Amino acid sequence: METIKLTSLSSKGGCGCKIGPADLAQVLRYLPKAESNPDLLVGLDTSDDAGVYRLSDDLALVQTVDFFTPIVDDPYDFGQIAATNAISDIYAMGGRPLTVLNIVAFPISTLDKRVLSEILRGAADKVREAGATLVGGHSIDDKEPKFGLAVTGLIHPNNVRTNAGAKPGDRLILTKPIGVGILTTSIKKEQLSPEETKRVTGVMTTLNKTAAEIMERYEVHACTDITGFGLIGHALEMAKGSQAEITIVQQDVPLLPRVRELAEKGFVPGGTKNNFAHVQSDVTFPEELDQVDKWILCDAVTSGGLLISVAGGQADELLGQLRQAGVEASMIGFVGDEGQGRIIVK
Repeated sequence: METIKLTSLSSKGGCGCKIGPADLAQVLRYLPKAESNPDLLVGLDTSDDAGVYRLSDDLALVQTVDFFTPIVDDPYDFGQIAATNAISDIYAMGGRPLTVLNIVAFPISTLDKRVLSEILRGAADKVREAGATLVGGHSIDDKEPKFGLAVTGLIHPNNVRTNAGAKPGDRLILTKPIGVGILTTSIKKEQLSPEETKRVTGVMTTLNKTAAEIMERYEVHACTDITGFGLIGHALEMAKGSQAEITIVQQDVPLLPRVRELAEKGFVPGGTKNNFAHVQSDVTFPEELDQVDKWILCDAVTSGGLLISVAGGQADELLGQLRQAGVEASMIGFVGDEGQGRIIVK
């Protein structure tokens, strides 16, 4: 198979970023309000990671979809990342992934078909690792490669973990380091060594399965996964949904190697800057925090970790169990008093 840099095939540089929250809100406000359905437990009214639909008193479906352009050059790795990222939404809701459908856009007449085979192989390996089953998919011929999954999971209706249940006194645990957006932008600019690329790829291809299974044993009030809106963006969704004030301790937030250095050199994706612009009116930053550190906290992540809001008395034990299981978890903040939904960075 010919050597191809997948990221060079995207006219947008393969950022993989979501449409920004402000733009998305503008679009969604034109949609007619959905009819009330008592079995729709989680839907469009919140900014949650997936929808939840009750089938019976003890069974509900969790459904999500995610796809994007390449953010790494290796097609097998791209497939793994895309699958890990999509499946993560199921874990964030407290569910178990069941079935997946592939979503493929690919320049089939101009690019070696084995590239697509490798993308699909990478995804299939992650689906298998998650314990889910591939049941089909859909493909179109497109000038830019795009790939992702639609995922369906199962959950007990009483065990749904949304991003809107955080309570005062909770502590916040993050299960992966941040800085992925800055590093994947640096990959496109050939700023990372093979070892550094392997490190960030390893973070993006690590399923949140272990973290999700461990948190089931604890009093977790809210959970979300950190993806395109960045740590601050997703924490703000949690704060607003929970009507609480959330404090993030900046020095406790784990970063991937060289993130600060590369951000200072200008390798900050547009999605990260858009995230900062969207949240800044709802976030209190310390005066001594410079713009680079603010961008890092808002960095647009692909396939990030879980942000877990757990009862304060159980937080240390949960953190210890996560670390013992090999999860790169850190305590990064806490939930304060009830309020209008704001973030304080210390």
